[in-house]
Amino acid sequence: MKFSAALLALALLALPAQAEDVSPQVKEIVEKELRAWAADPALVAAVIAANGAHAALSQPQIDSLDAVWRAELDAANRPTIEPILAAPESLALKAKIEAGGGRFTEAFVTDNRGLNVAQAGPTSDYWQGDEAKFQETFPKGAEAIHVGAVEFDESSQSYSVQASFTVIDPASKAPIGAMTVGLNAEMIQ
Repeated sequence: MKFSAALLALALLALPAQAEDVSPQVKEIVEKELRAWAADPALVAAVIAANGAHAALSQPQIDSLDAVWRAELDAANRPTIEPILAAPESLALKAKIEAGGGRFTEAFVTDNRGLNVAQAGPTSDYWQGDEAKFQETFPKGAEAIHVGAVEFDESSQSYSVQASFTVIDPASKAPIGAMTVGLNAEMIQ
């Protein structure tokens, strides 16, 4: 279904109210369903491994990796992106999205620096550490949840909202990363 520019403009004006309206329901979905996704032992192991592999990276190195990622998005050869998309943890996230019956639009997990570890599809950048989805979760502790604004997604022609939360190590209960899942806002009850 296509929207006219005028209808889309009216819908965009109502977004802050919609975001406030769905926040309690989104947080409930995080607690009842999505935290279990983040507790998958293979995903936890991948985040812990990434934390070790990325521990010594400087901010200029992270910025460089992020620039390479963004340059690869539209390229035929994507040596930075493809290994992450092909990882078993990414394939598991993709399967969860597909099994969701349209409820979920995206899913990705970052390490403790905000760098992508696993994702159902490629994100627009590699480093999430400068965004609220990371800054309002991992640094705030194990129970942190951040609900983004409801936004119109051109690719799916639907409204979606991002639910982000801290990923914890089930053994130590320590924060190890963050997960973001896009929810189809029209299917939130």
